[in-house]
Order: sequence, then structure tokens, then C-alpha cells
Amino acid sequence: MSKFLEMLKGDSTQVSIIVGTAVAVLILLAINYGTRTGIIARATLKEIVRQPVFLLLGLIGSAIIMINVVVPFFAFEDDTRMFIECGIATAQITALIMAVWTASTSVAEEIEGKTAMTLLSKPVNRQQFILGKYFGILQAGWLILFIIGVVFFCCTYFKFGYDSGEHGQLPPPMFTYPLEGSMKWLPYLVPQRLEVAMSILPGLTLVAFEVAIMAAISVAISTRFPMLVNILACLSVFVLGHLTPLLAISAVHPIVAFVAKLFATICPVLEHFNIQGNMDAVRPEYLANALLYCCAYSVLMLMAALISFEDRDLA
Repeated sequence: MSKFLEMLKGDSTQVSIIVGTAVAVLILLAINYGTRTGIIARATLKEIVRQPVFLLLGLIGSAIIMINVVVPFFAFEDDTRMFIECGIATAQITALIMAVWTASTSVAEEIEGKTAMTLLSKPVNRQQFILGKYFGILQAGWLILFIIGVVFFCCTYFKFGYDSGEHGQLPPPMFTYPLEGSMKWLPYLVPQRLEVAMSILPGLTLVAFEVAIMAAISVAISTRFPMLVNILACLSVFVLGHLTPLLAISAVHPIVAFVAKLFATICPVLEHFNIQGNMDAVRPEYLANALLYCCAYSVLMLMAALISFEDRDLA
């Protein structure tokens, strides 16, 4: 534990992520158990976790990461980095599918199936209904991201030593044990492996921000449109959010550049949350700016959802 704390002292990014995660958990707990919005959020989370798609996505995402441990990437002694990038992409796609799918089923189907009207007949207003749905969907997306993240962390810890052995080097041991004291039997994590495993935290944090934005967009669309339209619209936003900033910068033709800048202004710039090949450059300042952007765009989409749902006929 002391070695772990010493390692964290030298990395302010990981410390800020751990502190920020603890604060986020406390805020969600306060919402869940201190507000009427939290009643809807808890019910939505329970409903999502019980669905087979939650278990299926968790198993598929975890299986892909575990299979990649033994798959050679032919990356010239940089297989671990490639494994981490593939793992972050797997966690991203899994969590985004979970958020968009559940928003489509939980919001759109409840409105079309008239069950939303039953909920609103109780002491719950429309604003609390939409916000509760959003926070429940967000927690489900973050929960599956946490589950896959734990598997990802363990696999990365093992992968570093596995790749060292594959390249003819002496791999560090899986665990170390204290030489003195009554706790000689207690295994300690090896700093070399642990440092590499902890390097996945910035990527997973940015994925969590992206999930928050896409969940807000999906909830806003679900207030007016059915599931199929919602999924297609969110897929379009995801593609445009990653491609249009690059097109706006590199476009030669003025019309292409104008259209790209227009879409880049309307759609969220999801490329801010993509750090493929640049993981070492993520600092606390970058994470703070990404969090600010995530909160601003999510609030904007939730306001649009509230306005759209305010005059929606539920009868």
C-alpha cells in the first residue's frame, strides 16, 4: 500500500481521477437517496441491470479484452500499448451501446406504452421524470464501464509481464511479499506492472465523459422519436462528433470546410475524448476542461429534453 501511495504522489493525473471518481459517487448517492429524481433513477438502474442486454454486453466486452491478452499485435515491443488502446475502444463502444440502447427502451417505450403517464400521476413531475431517467441511464453506462474497467485493469497488469516474456526479457513477478512482519503471506502488487495498469485510468475517465454526453443526447431524442430513429441519430452524432473536427481542419474546398464547421458547431466534439496514441500527454488540466465541456453539453441536451417533453401529449 505504501508503494502504491508513493507512486500516486508522482502522478497528479491519477490522483485527480481517483478523487473525482469519489466525488462523483457521493453526488450520485445524494441524488439517488435524497431527491424524488433519485427514486426514478434507482428504479431505472434496477430495470436496466435486470435486462439480458446488460449482462450480454458486459460478457462480450470482458471476453474481447481477455482474448486480446494472448493475441499478438506485431507492434515491435509495444504490444501492451496497443492492447490498452484496443481495450479503451472496447470499453467505449460497450458503454455507449448500453447508454443509447437503454435510453431508447427506457424513455421512448415508456412514453409510447403509456407507462410514463402512470408515473406522472404520482407526486413526480415531468422534469423529475426526465432527469431521473437520465441519471439512471448514466449510472448503468458507468456501471458497465466500471465492470469492464476492473477486467481491463487485471488483464493489463498481467499483459505487461506476458509481453516481457514474449520478447525474451525476464518478466517481473506477479506479486511481491513483505520480508518482515506478521503479514508475510499477504501479496503486494508489483510497482512495474501496477504503473502500466494504472495508465488506463485517463482513457476510461474520458470514455465516461463521452457516455454522459451521448446519454443526454439519446434521452433528448427519445422524448420525441422511437427507438430506431434514436439509435440511428445517435450513431450519426457519434460519427460526426469524431470526424467533423478533423474535416474542418483539413478540408481544402471552402464548401466542405463550411459544412464541416457547421456540423462541428452543432454536434459535440467527441474527438476531445479520444486519446489514442497520446495517453501519456493527458494532464489534470485536460481532464478538467473535458469535464467542463461534458457538463456544459450534457446540461444543454437535458434542457432540450425538458423543453421537448414539457408539451408532449402522453394520453
